[in-house]
Amino acid sequence: MSQQAPGKSFRKGITIVELFKMFPDNKTAEKWFESRIWKDGRKCPICKNTNTKESTHKTMPYRCPKCRRFFSVKKGTIMEASNISYQNWAIATYLFAVSLKGVSSMRLHRDLGIAQSSAWFMVHRLRESWKQLAGIDSMEGPVEIDEAYFGGKESNKHADKKQPHSQGGANKTSVAGIKDRATNKISATPVAETTQARLTEFIDSHTVKQSKKYTDENRAYCGLDNHESVRHSVGEYVRGQAHVNGMESFWAMMRRGYDGTFHHVSEQHLHRYVNEFAGRHNIRPMDTGDMMGAVAENMSGLRLTYKDLIAPGNLSGV
Repeated sequence: MSQQAPGKSFRKGITIVELFKMFPDNKTAEKWFESRIWKDGRKCPICKNTNTKESTHKTMPYRCPKCRRFFSVKKGTIMEASNISYQNWAIATYLFAVSLKGVSSMRLHRDLGIAQSSAWFMVHRLRESWKQLAGIDSMEGPVEIDEAYFGGKESNKHADKKQPHSQGGANKTSVAGIKDRATNKISATPVAETTQARLTEFIDSHTVKQSKKYTDENRAYCGLDNHESVRHSVGEYVRGQAHVNGMESFWAMMRRGYDGTFHHVSEQHLHRYVNEFAGRHNIRPMDTGDMMGAVAENMSGLRLTYKDLIAPGNLSGV
């Protein structure tokens, strides 16, 4: 019998033994990705032509007569231009799906036997594929809205890096999150600031107008329509239906990953980690095989080059 995931006993899991029976070699893994990414049949990722042919090319097994290009299932996905085997991509997809606290590049480096630099690039490309699973809009509610702060502790910094009298979210990156109680779906994103204007913009982009909204007493939430709050500052965490315990639980899981798996997440890449945790939360009720399939399907139409990954950029989010 397949192993079942803790806390989700209705799910059908996949054991490590079953995983390697599913993907005994590279060719089997390649066919699995084709069945997931090309669910409606093989098509050219460049011109979308469905009348394609098999080829004898060493790495591109298909050819499009229309645009005269060779291609594989990696083309037009996050796996494009990757020399990592399909089997390793399948195993990594499994690990991402079942590891609630995330997977570090060092773990993939050891488990897959690839260079740590290659594993680091690989995990960020996998995180990129989660963003569509985390982008939940038009929540009808009721919804919980909360914000959290991620960054190093002042006490752990070198003396020349410390900022005196800082506390709370000072010198950390803020992340806004919203949970739909009706569907249990979560959307979250880093925000440059937790002002009323920015948080209202975030809320409006993810909810329908009449959604019932629950928050804490943060003054930035003042003025929301159909809104109730609880006062954490005086020890009030639940009052009837008013609470943000669902979002607090999500933040707790993210912090376990931050502290226990990654140890440090840069502001530049935080949005991908947020997408990963939100996306995993949203598909957790699925059987493990379906979770893997959902991740593979969302690889299509995305591309993250190494140049783009390491390029300095602004905080991604609202």
